[in-house]
Amino acid sequence: MTKIIFYLTAFILLFACNAQGQDTKNKGEHSQKPFESQVKSIATKIENITKEEKAALKLEVEAVDAKLEKGQISKEEADKEKQNLAESRAKNIETRVAIEQEKLNNLVQQKVEGKIKATDSTQTYTIVIPAKLTKDNFKRHEKRTTSQFVLAFGANNLVTNKAVANSDFYYWQSHFFEWGFTNNTRIFKYDNLLHLKYGFSVMYNNLCPTDNRYFVPSLNSQTNLEVFPYDLADSRFKNVYLVAPLHLEFDFSKNKSNQGSSHFNTHKGVRFGIGGYGGFRIKSKQKLFYSVDDDKVRIKTKGDFNANDFIYGVSTYLGYRATSLYLKYDLNPLFENNPVDQNNISLGLRFDFN
Repeated sequence: MTKIIFYLTAFILLFACNAQGQDTKNKGEHSQKPFESQVKSIATKIENITKEEKAALKLEVEAVDAKLEKGQISKEEADKEKQNLAESRAKNIETRVAIEQEKLNNLVQQKVEGKIKATDSTQTYTIVIPAKLTKDNFKRHEKRTTSQFVLAFGANNLVTNKAVANSDFYYWQSHFFEWGFTNNTRIFKYDNLLHLKYGFSVMYNNLCPTDNRYFVPSLNSQTNLEVFPYDLADSRFKNVYLVAPLHLEFDFSKNKSNQGSSHFNTHKGVRFGIGGYGGFRIKSKQKLFYSVDDDKVRIKTKGDFNANDFIYGVSTYLGYRATSLYLKYDLNPLFENNPVDQNNISLGLRFDFN
């Protein structure tokens, strides 16, 4: 009915503004303000009514979200309260706009009767009737899975006899590098705390032995550190793995509310992840750099070095937004048949880019 009334009103306005032969002798009965000015005033009032009610609704919805976040009400109670607020504000808009509609109807009638002067009969004004607010305004964004590019790097070493102290490898020269892609899925539909993070990564674990040593595979399928006969400028042993990481992530990002709706943020606050990984070794390589007289020699040796073909371990990270402190530890030893188990451990920075 509201739309029909306004279509009729627009037609009457068009007719009234172009009517000819109106009685111009009744100038004393004219109102003080021109017709166009009064129409514009009513249109402005209707627009302001819509803005006021929507602004008030936004504050009310944010208050409900705050109570939900503090655990004072349940999700079902929050949705019901938001629906009631939407209906109440929609009714307010309808009531207040109806008053302005009545003013407009009276104004048109006075125009037809020639009681209101017009400064410019060619002017037109558009009065926008606000759409009715419904519960659809409060539906949360349902995109529960996002994807990230993962980049990590830092220090790498081996745990020997349950210790990293007094290691056979340099602490700073030995390092790891990792890159990959992950999916991040919110576990619960209406709760943003728990996420499942899964994907694949390529890991590069480098070790730099101390005391001019290098790795030598032996006939009994063991791999030992031995002293090199020349002075080594660099000795580096690298293993490359393709793994599938899996983490349970606790995301403490705050929800975002806007214009009566709200959605979940990810990677916008403190995050904590714990889980593990499993995969297989792609390749192993040893690089030796040394000099003989004035000749510089570089030796690159590829092989399995009796390293385990498979890898599995545990990992965790703690950070803010995209940046985290990252720790990972291999549960199986680096070499298959060595008498003493040595497990790879890495500590560094991790970046999850949305």
